[in-house]
Amino acid sequence: MFDVLDIGASGLLAQRVRMDTIAGNVLHMNTTRNERGEPVPYRRKFVVFEPTRAERGQTPGVRVAGIGEDRSPFIRRFEPSHPDADRDGYVQYPNVDLAVEMVNMLDAS
Repeated sequence: MFDVLDIGASGLLAQRVRMDTIAGNVLHMNTTRNERGEPVPYRRKFVVFEPTRAERGQTPGVRVAGIGEDRSPFIRRFEPSHPDADRDGYVQYPNVDLAVEMVNMLDAS
């Protein structure tokens, strides 16, 4: 009986981590500098899940295996007056798409 509740609880906990990660992506979708102040945009992050099995001494369910970085290219916008613009006037923005993040958040909720 409690295994069923533990399975559901593990999924809810994993999806909460996913929602927190999505919220971080949305928060940083216009961040063009890293924590050291260098003009390196934020990279979108995603959560990787993995199943847990009772035969390994764990409660069956799901857990967060890790948080990865999306290696897709950054978004380039022509903004020559921006302080982070390159010589051609382009600014690199994070590879975060608000529509994708909103769909992922609906899925996680």
